[in-house]
Amino acid sequence: MSNPLMEALVLHAVGDLRLEQIPIPAVADGQVRVRIGFCGVCGSDIPRIFSKGTYTFPTVCGHEFAGTVDVCGAEVDGIEEGDKVVVFPLLWCGKCAACESGRYVQCSDYDYLGSRSNGAFAEYVVAPKENIIRIPDGVSLEEAAQTEPAAVALHAIRRVQESLVGKTVAIFGTGPIGVMVAQWAKIMGSAQVLLFDVVPEKLALARRIGFENVFNSTEADVVNIVNDHTEGKGAHVCIEAAGVPETYRNAFGSVGRGGSVVLLGNPATDVTLPAPLISQLMRREVKVFGTWNSDYSTSGNDDDWRTVLQAMATHKLDLKPLITHKVSLKDSTNILHLMKNRSEFYAKVLIHPS
Repeated sequence: MSNPLMEALVLHAVGDLRLEQIPIPAVADGQVRVRIGFCGVCGSDIPRIFSKGTYTFPTVCGHEFAGTVDVCGAEVDGIEEGDKVVVFPLLWCGKCAACESGRYVQCSDYDYLGSRSNGAFAEYVVAPKENIIRIPDGVSLEEAAQTEPAAVALHAIRRVQESLVGKTVAIFGTGPIGVMVAQWAKIMGSAQVLLFDVVPEKLALARRIGFENVFNSTEADVVNIVNDHTEGKGAHVCIEAAGVPETYRNAFGSVGRGGSVVLLGNPATDVTLPAPLISQLMRREVKVFGTWNSDYSTSGNDDDWRTVLQAMATHKLDLKPLITHKVSLKDSTNILHLMKNRSEFYAKVLIHPS
């Protein structure tokens, strides 16, 4: 008897997307099969699909998702059929030094749903029970599908490792993750959050969500704006969230003495820094933090994921306004091309089974 089939958007080669029927993944011991409610499209999915490719083909992309438990394998307890859940998409090896200390994000031999293994542009996904977290009551699957990027945003700002109370945070790039960083900065007590972008619709969305200090980088000198808002001292924390040379230079140029710069955006190309700017960073004794992914705990400790879900449940974090498109799998190819060509404004795009 053949396996039952499910609908999935399958990447066969760079740019070769096909809506197909493929076997529903089987469930092994210690695994959980999740029926997808919604899967967000990450900024990294667009180059993955249209220019870089995945690690092998064919692959089902999609790693930002929430759904309901369909089937639990043997040796799974504490999770039941019908539970609403999110899934941490990094599958760690459990053997390297990083894994032994619980720093799964630094695993040296990891797998990943949506880029190395099949992800959630489909009806079902299978994941280890350790990667599953129940969604709190009152949080919708649409909101919960944004847990992964919101955890990435939280992790980026936590990298600074100091209180933000009373501080100025400047964010360069107001895509969904940039706006999520801004929300976290506000929640953590920042005195002012300054947001910069070049796309008017992105700036308008940030204003609608409640941010006042929103600026178009093409219309004024960014460093001057930051200095005007900080009595000439520069920002305490600058977050580079776009990955383009100009935003790197603006972030480094806007940080104050002893301040921190967090590199969050995936770099689109090589970045060259002028020698005077590097001298300035040295003299100001600026701290530079790399950030990647998010912290996750298997023991239920406070991690980036649980903090996000709790903040959604208590309405401190409101990600609903970021959702601009909800499309079915059968209509998803069009929206992915729209995102690639930037032919229409979008913020968070969610894909759901047809």
